[in-house]
Amino acid sequence: MSETTEKPVVSNFIRNIIDDDNANQKWHGRVATRFPPEPNGYLHYGHAKSIFLNFGLARDYAGECHMRFDDTNPEKEEQEYVDSILESVRWLGFDWGEHLYYASDYFDRLYAFAEYLIEQGLAYVDSQNADEMRANRGTHLEPGRNSPWRERSVADNLDLFRRMKAGEFADGEHVLRVKIDMASPNFNLRDPVIYRIRHAEHHRTGNQWCIYPLYDYTHCLSDALEQITHSICTLEFEDHRPLYDWVLDQLMPRIGWHSQQIEFARLNLTYVVLSKRKLIQLVESGAVNGWDDPRLPTLVGARRRGFTPEGFKLFTDRIGVSKADSWIDMSVLEDCMREDLNQRAERRIAVLDPVKLIIDNYPLDSRETCLAPNHPLKPEMGKREIEFQRELWIERDDYMETPVKGFFRLSPGNKVRLRYAFVIECSGATYDANGHLLTIHANYLPETKSGTPGSDSVKVKGNIHWLPVHTATDAEVRLYDRLFRVPHPGAEQDFILDINPESVRIIQAQIESSLRDAPAETRFQFERHGYFVADRYDHSPDTPVFNRTVGLKDTWQKR
Repeated sequence: MSETTEKPVVSNFIRNIIDDDNANQKWHGRVATRFPPEPNGYLHYGHAKSIFLNFGLARDYAGECHMRFDDTNPEKEEQEYVDSILESVRWLGFDWGEHLYYASDYFDRLYAFAEYLIEQGLAYVDSQNADEMRANRGTHLEPGRNSPWRERSVADNLDLFRRMKAGEFADGEHVLRVKIDMASPNFNLRDPVIYRIRHAEHHRTGNQWCIYPLYDYTHCLSDALEQITHSICTLEFEDHRPLYDWVLDQLMPRIGWHSQQIEFARLNLTYVVLSKRKLIQLVESGAVNGWDDPRLPTLVGARRRGFTPEGFKLFTDRIGVSKADSWIDMSVLEDCMREDLNQRAERRIAVLDPVKLIIDNYPLDSRETCLAPNHPLKPEMGKREIEFQRELWIERDDYMETPVKGFFRLSPGNKVRLRYAFVIECSGATYDANGHLLTIHANYLPETKSGTPGSDSVKVKGNIHWLPVHTATDAEVRLYDRLFRVPHPGAEQDFILDINPESVRIIQAQIESSLRDAPAETRFQFERHGYFVADRYDHSPDTPVFNRTVGLKDTWQKR
């Protein structure tokens, strides 16, 4: 299969539902999904699964996916979050076209529907305080008790609700509830609140409203108003579906549309926290450097770390869609990124812990060109030139004065190949007064230059990378690792205490000079070290900055 050929679609229970609906002409062959985030935070890895599912289904069935913000809580919502969410969805490769909506677009209609429910005797204004409502809600073993205000007249309820809207009452003084069944075993049906008073400025409607609808009421009606066919949400909303259906059943005479809610298992990923509350705590406590910290499992953080949309697509395909909750190991996501980057990332050389190597028998002022492939699996991507000279940078741990068993790199008397260049024989090293390695010395074998006849006449086991001292460039390299050191942060103690103290290490390295001009967000494989990306914000030709995306192999399984 060529790279441009679409992989076959893997079926799942949601696709089976849609196929059956289409076969039965339930929606006349139409498929309309939606992605409805709250604009009170940044999207995380779990949202990527939902985005690929909802937008992917719409694409595959020639339908439409609505981008809709559930902006019903003015105290926590900001335009900053709206902008970031839209940017992240686009980054993953999707566009909603003309179908951008906000729950606040429907505030007038939602209010009118609430008045209709009051008029039908299906909703009432409750004047209990929060503690009284909680006490009367009941338990799993005992039914709830009716509010003393449950039998208010329609006229009184309409009057109070309109005065709530007019701003006559303080926050919490009244709420609007729908009248279902206080004895229901499903707590979501025990006369749930659908409106509360909030004297707060909304990021889109300003101070026009001081009462705001709750999610369970808003969401199903927004779906119906937009004529969504398949409203796909995560499994924790399964117990909310009876309320979703009840509201739409009561308002069918006014709307004439009843969307179908379908639940799937959310993403549970080891070594991260995906709780919005915990993510906010990490940011506000300073445990991470903002929402786009590459260690944070936000999509803006993933982008800055160098993760790819294609890697996320591979990940969501690999883990599939099911009704059963399960844990996915972080290594699965890392392997998907590694697999994608292996195909797309050009190769470059970086020396992360540089020490000087002097080739004593190489002429002092000589220079010669060595050729290195930009991608060993894609010869069509060509080769680049690396200049060889007398003084080179190599990795400090590529030298060992007294080598241990299995060490085939530099040590006195040992030969190795300088990758893309010559075989050299180490003659020793110099140290400072404290025993710190200063310089390594070696002689090269002129007849062993890579790519020339007879270059493999001298057999060696070691192969190390290098850079010329006179053209290599200083760079800041940020070595990111997993933010948490345990698979399930917070399982045994405060999750903050499970933070990995070595989740980031910032070093000064030597890199190929061409990397200075790499555009921000360009990804490379630094040979032997892993995949790196030019930082989205901090990288420039004057101050190159690269972030480690993922290593060449999973090292956590060995810890």
